[in-house]
Amino acid sequence: MVKITYNSYLTKADPQETPVLIIGRLTNLLRLKYQDIKCKLEPRVTEEVFKTAIYSLHPSPTDTCSLYLNLATVAALPTKCSRHNTPSRSHAVTRLVQSCSVGVNESIVIVCERNDVFASGCAVARAFPLYSKKTPAVDNENVTVSVEFVIVPTSNETGENNVEMPEVTEEELKALEYAAAGIRLTARIVDTPCNEMNVDYFLQEVQSIGAALNITPTVIRGEKLAEKGFGGIYGVGKAAVAPPALAVLSYTPPGATTTVAWVGKGIVYDTGGLSIKGKTAMPGMKRDCGGAAAILGAFYAAVKANFTQNLHAVFCLAENAVGPLATRPDDIHTLYSGRTVEINNTDAEGRLVLSDGVVYAHRDLKANIILDMATLTGAQGVATGKYHGAILTNNGEWEDFCMQAGQISGDLLFPIPYCPELHFSEFASAVADMKNSVADRSNAQSSCAGLFIGAHLGFDYPGVWIHVDMASPVHNGERATGYGVALLCTLFGSYCNQPLLNAIAPEIESKVEGTAKKPRKD
Repeated sequence: MVKITYNSYLTKADPQETPVLIIGRLTNLLRLKYQDIKCKLEPRVTEEVFKTAIYSLHPSPTDTCSLYLNLATVAALPTKCSRHNTPSRSHAVTRLVQSCSVGVNESIVIVCERNDVFASGCAVARAFPLYSKKTPAVDNENVTVSVEFVIVPTSNETGENNVEMPEVTEEELKALEYAAAGIRLTARIVDTPCNEMNVDYFLQEVQSIGAALNITPTVIRGEKLAEKGFGGIYGVGKAAVAPPALAVLSYTPPGATTTVAWVGKGIVYDTGGLSIKGKTAMPGMKRDCGGAAAILGAFYAAVKANFTQNLHAVFCLAENAVGPLATRPDDIHTLYSGRTVEINNTDAEGRLVLSDGVVYAHRDLKANIILDMATLTGAQGVATGKYHGAILTNNGEWEDFCMQAGQISGDLLFPIPYCPELHFSEFASAVADMKNSVADRSNAQSSCAGLFIGAHLGFDYPGVWIHVDMASPVHNGERATGYGVALLCTLFGSYCNQPLLNAIAPEIESKVEGTAKKPRKD
């Protein structure tokens, strides 16, 4: 078990006893003086060795140089950063930490500008996943990784230093600690197989976070879902041994004027149902709860960071199993919206559970900002790739906010077309209000899948609706990334009473007047 701590200053340590990894962009490392870092290197590394190592770095895209055996290392981040990447180079930070960490009590020194502190700290958290069922070769004691920051002045395009920003305070680092805990919680849930993380166990995780925040969750489960009209969640999960559920955590501080709802797809395992997946497509479907897991981690971090508005986390939990009670293609279900859906693909189940969730957020929770997050379509990876989630929204200004938050946090996003008048006809049905899967799979699949959810909320919904498809960024290889936690903390950072998040968040709310901006409707 690795414990991560964050410090705004450098602690004195001998690298032979506490190994150290120093990470930064080459331009920032070159501005680092030996006097600034010697407390982490003496008596093993001299000033001459340190300077020689820095000048020997040639990142393409990254590079490392040993300063003292494998116990003191300096690593350079990529020099280039395109306009759709994160300036923090957080993905490279995670890879360097994974490759250079030595597995004992150690220090990681991040040399960065102040705006990159949050993303860089979150990137380190992603490098130390919590879930493992490997049999240990020896009895391992707990390991502590201390992440310490050296803040360098910002520089302009001519390379001249601007006025140095104040150091990161202990209060600000608390937001980073909460976000890191949320990221690691999220990744642990996503990495855990369904025999250990079915609906029962996921509800235990929700209850555990609720207890930590003094919040009692609302849970509607099993036949109660059918009685109350949640035909989407019930229809997807009714064949599983563990019944499906809608769970809600609600935080309602005094003085709130805005109600935000985060709705997560929590398919704990997706066989595809009777439209069953193939043997090579099914492994990895334990990750289909990634949206709900991210919202659970982000909810914890946001509430701990003193969220100032009403915040609801809605978890749409089900196992898409095969059995005598499984939904059949041709079945027609009535969702919570009251609209009927002809099932033509039981493997298009995430949109069914989320449709119930967003309507509940609107109708029952009175949310005027609704964000749903889901590992919704394989087509997302084709459309926006492995690192960028897809963002679909009815509001152009919030699309910009999401893009900004993605670049600041390292959980990257890129917009896909929002055009229901051209795309929603793909769901036309002769016998119901709509089908659940498109007629033409080559026509903007990810957009269409999101529009299915929006259709139940209503295309005339007067509030803000945001859909995030993160099917590919939810994992990197065989491990979960905790994608979504840093994104939500940053996107809604102006709604938190927390200096670090306030400093990096998009300006959604006027800090002077305390009133929401009027977003542009597209």
